[in-house]
Amino acid sequence: MPAQMKNPPTPITLREASGLDAVEATWTAAGELCLWPRSASPASMDRLLDALESNGIGPGVSREIDLMLPAGTTLRKRRVAVRAFDADRAVDLLFTLTDDCPASMNIAPSIAFFARVSALALEMAAGGRVLPTLAIEWTDHAARWRPMPSAEDLMRMRALAAAIPPVCRSQLTLGGAGRGRGAHEIVTEFLQAVADAVTRRSLRGRTLAGNRDRSVEGAWLRALTAPKATINAEPTELARLAAKVDAWHAAGLPPASPVRTCFRLEEPTPEKKPASWTVQFLLQSSADPSLIVPAAEVWSGGPGLSVLGGVVHEPEEVLLADLGRAARVWPQLETALNTRRPTRMRLDSAGAHHFLKVVAPTLVQVGLGVLLPAWWWQRPVRLGVRAKARGRGDAGVGLLGLEGLVDYRWQLAIGDQELTIQDLRRLAALKVPLVQVRGQWVELEPDRLQTAIAFFERHQADGERSATIPELLRIGLGLEGSEAALPVLGIQAEGWLGKFLDGGADWRMKARKAPEGFVGALRPYQERGLGWLAFLERLGLGGCLADDMGLGKTVQLLALVQAERGGPTLLICPMSVVGNWQREAERFTPEIKVLVHHGGGRSGADGFADLAQGADLVVTTYALAARDRDLLATVKWRRVVLDEAQNVKNSESKQAQAVRSLATAGRIALTGTPVENRLSELWSILDFCNPGLLGTKSDFRARFALPVERYRDETAAIALQRLTRPFVLRRLKTDRTIISDLPEKLEMKVFCNITREQATLYQAILDDMLAKIEETTGIQRKGLVLSTMLRLKQVLNHPVLMLGDGSRMEGRSGKLSRLEEILEEAVAEGDRVLCFTQFAEMGAMLKAYLEAKLGREVLFLYGATSKAARDEMVQRFQSRSGPRVFVLSLKAGGTGLNLTAANHVVHFDRWWNPAVEDQATDRAFRIGQRRNVQVRKFICVGTLEERIDQMLEKKRELAERIVGSGEGWLTELSTDELRSIVALSRDAVAEG
Repeated sequence: MPAQMKNPPTPITLREASGLDAVEATWTAAGELCLWPRSASPASMDRLLDALESNGIGPGVSREIDLMLPAGTTLRKRRVAVRAFDADRAVDLLFTLTDDCPASMNIAPSIAFFARVSALALEMAAGGRVLPTLAIEWTDHAARWRPMPSAEDLMRMRALAAAIPPVCRSQLTLGGAGRGRGAHEIVTEFLQAVADAVTRRSLRGRTLAGNRDRSVEGAWLRALTAPKATINAEPTELARLAAKVDAWHAAGLPPASPVRTCFRLEEPTPEKKPASWTVQFLLQSSADPSLIVPAAEVWSGGPGLSVLGGVVHEPEEVLLADLGRAARVWPQLETALNTRRPTRMRLDSAGAHHFLKVVAPTLVQVGLGVLLPAWWWQRPVRLGVRAKARGRGDAGVGLLGLEGLVDYRWQLAIGDQELTIQDLRRLAALKVPLVQVRGQWVELEPDRLQTAIAFFERHQADGERSATIPELLRIGLGLEGSEAALPVLGIQAEGWLGKFLDGGADWRMKARKAPEGFVGALRPYQERGLGWLAFLERLGLGGCLADDMGLGKTVQLLALVQAERGGPTLLICPMSVVGNWQREAERFTPEIKVLVHHGGGRSGADGFADLAQGADLVVTTYALAARDRDLLATVKWRRVVLDEAQNVKNSESKQAQAVRSLATAGRIALTGTPVENRLSELWSILDFCNPGLLGTKSDFRARFALPVERYRDETAAIALQRLTRPFVLRRLKTDRTIISDLPEKLEMKVFCNITREQATLYQAILDDMLAKIEETTGIQRKGLVLSTMLRLKQVLNHPVLMLGDGSRMEGRSGKLSRLEEILEEAVAEGDRVLCFTQFAEMGAMLKAYLEAKLGREVLFLYGATSKAARDEMVQRFQSRSGPRVFVLSLKAGGTGLNLTAANHVVHFDRWWNPAVEDQATDRAFRIGQRRNVQVRKFICVGTLEERIDQMLEKKRELAERIVGSGEGWLTELSTDELRSIVALSRDAVAEG
């Protein structure tokens, strides 16, 4: 069995199954997975099955069966209406129910259990831990694949059996008599059925024996890859086959020995005429396969045996015994065994090809060693067709777009070598399956050569063809027909098109300096990013700028808006970063006109279009993009930009559908995490950027997502990378060419909007203070101001912090929403984060909330933490496998700690003394830190936090003297000054 499954099961997406509480399952004695609704009505079960059927899973067999169901400590008989699925469809069914289940449906433990067993079966099949067998099923003989579990597999099987839900052990009653089965028996039965089904499906279309082979062995080999496993033959022939298979299995059980025989295939040398291949016999260490001794040394007892460490007694007997075992699965070896001291075996080209394709995998299966030429294990050099393409005109002139055309023609090639018709005919005349073409060994099948010749002769008079760039990419990856019945080897493109498709646009496309009117300078990689975005726009194509967090996606996009106006840009972002975009635009591109479309006072249908057309940048939220979809559609946008584009990773959401529907000349996605959990998220983002580029979602899952995610298919992964590379620009902080010019400590302000609830509480506290402050003086006034500042800061953190009512936290704080986004991205990248807050209560709330949200442990240190617990937390966080997030109160964790494992620092709330914040930041930014540290300071837009930050910026050189050691300086302000600082601005509140 090959180590990688090339044709995995067809993927399914479950779209609708509302109202269904749960579905139970059991693996019956009849060999079927039976489903029935646990507590919902049969009608809801029908809705689920209709949804499954519409997505490719058959309806199953409807029937009623008697099950002996566990009820407490006894069994009770119950007649249940079920749908029964065979093992082949059960795999798709289980992964659909667990992977694509809608929120309205709960997953019963039995479904989750069988899905885990299926996952183990898939791993065993993909890893080649299956063995072909001849099974007797009732009165028939069937070709089946039997799992060959490793020691680790056996441990997992035992763990699964120990954790089996009681309902999975339901007894199916047949004719009134029940048959009880143990947990291990159920796991083994199900594992065997699934492993056989997925192995058979992965080999579908491949033949292990030709149709001309009429022997019973040929029928068995063909049945191993056919949908129907049954073998029809005479009883005597079946008995002979069974004995032969049993003998092969017995021979394949390797004895417990420190060495084994190994077979090394050596290529012909140039002087050998005709070409002669050699299989050398060697002894190989079982513990260290790199230690080998040629058979000649074994027979002579030479000093070479010393490399095996003297652990082998009578190595000659080991060699002969293993050669005898090998001869049972490779009968041609008998000729070598006829010699007195066998050391090697010579093969012609056909024999070498048979050894590579058939013998070598079989020898490995029976526990013997095999060493093959490196080129055989590498990407195989194949005969196929290649699209030779060129772009029309100059990429810098005009728009190309998804509908624009490029020209291509077909050429025949072996690997990178183009072939002529004379080359093909010469190769066909050799009539050998392995030939050397321009220094490369190539596997050539005669039928494929004839197909190639016929294709060449049919199309040699054809001129160039035309295709759009998406069509060309799909053709080059074999996703669309080549009309050649041959493998598609890729695309060879010339000029600017070649540079673009090569994916080197970051380096090859012309970098652009910051445009006139842009305040500040772009770093070199940001100039290249700006040039790449502008280049795509000239082609009429969309792109995903997927730079790592902190590398400046915002400034690159603002530079593009400044340089390429010609109409309004619509920027859609999370509510929590609306203020950040507004402030960054004011800072870097003060010339552009920014319209913020959110909040209760936003424009309606009467005036929005005119306002938008008069702006350069219109900023709105994802929620409003769905709510005001029709309003936004009234404008012809220059470009639509998605910030934090992972917000549209669910292509079925209203937000994703809304942003796709907007008419625009250009589309850009900004995200630091183009893939968070599944490849379908990448499809959703790129389908926004370039609709139709990756085909339909179901096609994408079948071609890429399932093979890569579930089967680790390297070929599919490479193909997906080639397809998406021109449209995704991804730079990482770990790339020295990127971070070499970055500062060691990158500090940034993160502007957050507040929720309407926060605004209401903020204003109520403010009104209360201003009503009282005129009537107080002295120490009372100072106390009132400080207590008010404290309550306002609590509200800006989270309403629950001030109210203390223990109510839910999600969706009620702009800061918390932004923190979630930053932590999810940082954790996904394997980074670690320190999060400081001056409120111990806030820290405790963050710990509990983030642990539930991130699904991982979050450390929390505050003043009451004992020294022993404090030291343990630091040690764990600094360890390689320690927690990723550490929440600390500013006073307790701001000094005296070495936390260099962190490369992100977040100040959730501001301590209005820069020195105190710097001390906290230096827990990570200190001697021993080898990575750049990104420091983020949260500021709520339009509140006292932003006003005080502005004051500190204006008086940076005097900040420490003015601010002092805390917030006492605020108490000395006049009432008017105080009112201006704490007043709530209209743009503070985010709506949507």
